[in-house]
Formats: sequence, structure tokens, C-alpha cells
Amino acid sequence: MTATPHETTSASRTAGIPFLLKTACINALIALVLFSLMVGIRTEAGSDGQLTYWTRFGDLASLVAAVFGGSIVIELLRQWIGPTGAEKLVPPAVQRGASFVGRYLAPALLIFTLLVPVIFYNQRYILDLAILVLTYVMLGWGLNVVVGLAGLLDLGYVAFYAVGAYSYGLLATNFGWSFWICLPLAGILAAFWGVLLGFPVLRLRGDYLAIVTLAFGEIIRLVIINWQDLTGGPNGVSGIPRPSFFGIPLDNSDDGLAAKLGIEYSPTHRIVFLFYLILALALLTNWVTIRLRRLPIGRAWEALREDEVACRALGINTTTTKLTAFATGAMFGGFAGAFFATRQGFISPESFTFQESALVLAIVVLGGMGSQLGVALAALAMIGGFELFRSLETYRMLVFGMAMVLIMIWRPRGIIGHRAPTVYLTKAQAISSDLVKEGHG
Repeated sequence: MTATPHETTSASRTAGIPFLLKTACINALIALVLFSLMVGIRTEAGSDGQLTYWTRFGDLASLVAAVFGGSIVIELLRQWIGPTGAEKLVPPAVQRGASFVGRYLAPALLIFTLLVPVIFYNQRYILDLAILVLTYVMLGWGLNVVVGLAGLLDLGYVAFYAVGAYSYGLLATNFGWSFWICLPLAGILAAFWGVLLGFPVLRLRGDYLAIVTLAFGEIIRLVIINWQDLTGGPNGVSGIPRPSFFGIPLDNSDDGLAAKLGIEYSPTHRIVFLFYLILALALLTNWVTIRLRRLPIGRAWEALREDEVACRALGINTTTTKLTAFATGAMFGGFAGAFFATRQGFISPESFTFQESALVLAIVVLGGMGSQLGVALAALAMIGGFELFRSLETYRMLVFGMAMVLIMIWRPRGIIGHRAPTVYLTKAQAISSDLVKEGHG
């Protein structure tokens, strides 16, 4: 007697109970080991200088129980709402609605971004946060060229960020050059260092490439710290001039922009100008990236990402392909670094640690490698998420980390996974019979 498909599916779903309990117990045990010292036992220096400690075993038990229950729920959802059954569970109306939202999401976000200074003009905190988010959007789009399009794992992207920042800071303070002159120079210098990084790693891939790029980022940071005569060492570079509106300062002087326009001066004018400046730089990065993807070099990046051996077999010069990817991504990082320097007015090595590279890489991976919209949404979620969970204090990083893990479980390719090729062959094309062995095209 043959079992029906429904009975077979039900049996396969109920047969995994021992596996569910085993997985949940293992995850709970791992959580117990990790959280024992982080949550279960707390220490601090007392008023007399002695080390005091207290226990929070109740909180520890709650976390372990949450991990145990969450593991069971996740595995059940994986079995019941797997890739094969997902399309059946989503009604066609919901699918059409999601497609409609996805089509108009990017224009809606752009319009809202343009109106942010108008809506939140008197809220300095939101404007500063928006500038920070756009800075990381630009960094994410720059790294997306290297990681998302060319498939080269770069853990030292902060080095180009630092090169751009120090290039602008040193040129502006020592030579008195304006922001608009130093901005392209910062991008060119960062691209030059990107090419220098690309040459030693031409034959490396995967983990080995990641280790070398990580070392490159640390080398740049250590050079900045120890070359005190040029970079100021740990003290950094201060007194970096603010950007002007094409030579017109944004201050309260008689030559300022407010006086020339005949309006009342407000310190918010400079913040709004910085907002639209980083927005313009980010949109320029997005436009250049989209245009490059449609060019032969962009298609070569995608071929390199999918299979380097096949890329070589097709006659693509992988040397120039890798170097152009590193140089292009580094140039955008240099632009972002120059903006960071002029916005802060002060830069130091502490602003260019490995944590910044890891954060930008997490934005690219979480958003979806190769997806411009996904990177923007991930930057908004990660940078804005830190502020959203600020009230949770010590649990902020824990909650945020758990959210990232859940997202990567359900969306392994990112929020908007995009690995489709830029160019499709929509129809078969006949070729001359002289070029094939069969004698016909």
C-alpha cells in the first residue's frame, strides 16, 4: 500500500522531533556558556577598591530558555514554511502588493530623503543621524563594488576611508585648499592606494584575500599613528576647514551665504548644506555604479564574482578587472572620508579601526551583495537601529545581534538578494554555419 503525498509530508514533518530537541539543547548549552559570565555574573570595583560581584541567574535562565524555545520555533518554521511551500502560503494578492511596493520603494525613499531637512529642520539630532546614515550608505555602495559585484572579500575598506579623510585634512590645513579642490584629490589618492592593494592580492581569493586586506587596513592605521610629523599621530589633525558653497562661507559674516541671500543666519544652514552634500555624493556613487554595471567592465566584475576560472577561460583580463574594482571602490571610500573630515573638523586614528570595516561589510552582506537598494536599507536599519535600541542600554547589542542573526537565517542573501546578471540573452541568435562543426547555425 503506497502512502499518499500528504501522509508522507506529515510523517517527514513529525519525524524530526528528536532532531528539534537535540538542536534546541545544543543551542541552549552554547547560550549558557556564553552568557554565564556576560549576564549571570557581574563584577565591578567597590568604593574601597575591592572587586565585588553579584549574580543574575534569573536573567541567565530567561535567556537560555528563550534560546531553547526560539531554536524550536525556528526549526519548525523552517520545516513548515520552507522554500518549496513558501509560494503556496503567500496569496497572489500579497505577492502583487509586494511587487508593487518593491517597484516604488526606491523613489519613495529618495523623495522622503530630499524632504528630511524640510520636515526635521528644527531637530538637529535627526539631521545629524541622517547625515551619518547617508555616509554609511555611500561607504556601503563603494564596498559593494568590490564585494558585491566583483566578489572580492575586502576587510580593510576603512583604509581608503582614512586615506580620503587624511588627504583632505592635510591638504586643507597645510595648503589652504578648498573642499572642492581637495575632494577629487582625496578620491584619486584613495584609488591609487586601492591599486597598490590590488597588485599583491591578484593571485589570492577567499579567506587569504580577506586576511591580506585586513592587514592592509591595520598597516594604514599604524602608519597614521606612528608618522607623527605628517599625520599628528594619536593627536590627529584638528582645525580642518568647513566646506563652503563654492567659495561663499556658511557663517554669520557679511560675506556669508545668509547675508548675500538676505535671510536670517542660522547654524542649521550648515547642517542642511552638509546633508545635501553627502546626499549628492551618495547619489553620484549610486549612479556611477549602475552605469558601470552595464559597461563591459561591470559585466567582467560579475563574471569574476561567479567563477574566476571560467572568467579567465573566456579571455577576460582578471588583473585589470580586479584592479579596477579595488580602485573604484577605494575612490568612493576616499570621497566619503573627505566628507567625514570636513564634517567633523577633526580626525584621529581612533575613527578608522577595524570595527568600521566590519560595520560597512555587515551593511553590504545584510542588504544583499550587489543590491544598491538593499545596502541603503541595511545602512538605515543598522545605523538607525543602534539609536532605536539605545534605551535598552546593556541589552542593545544583544537584541541587535539576535535581529541580524534572524534576518540572515531567513534571508541568507540579504534583505534584497541580487545576483542576477546585468545583461540577458532574451532570444537565441543564429550564427554562421562556417563556425560550427555540425555545418549549420
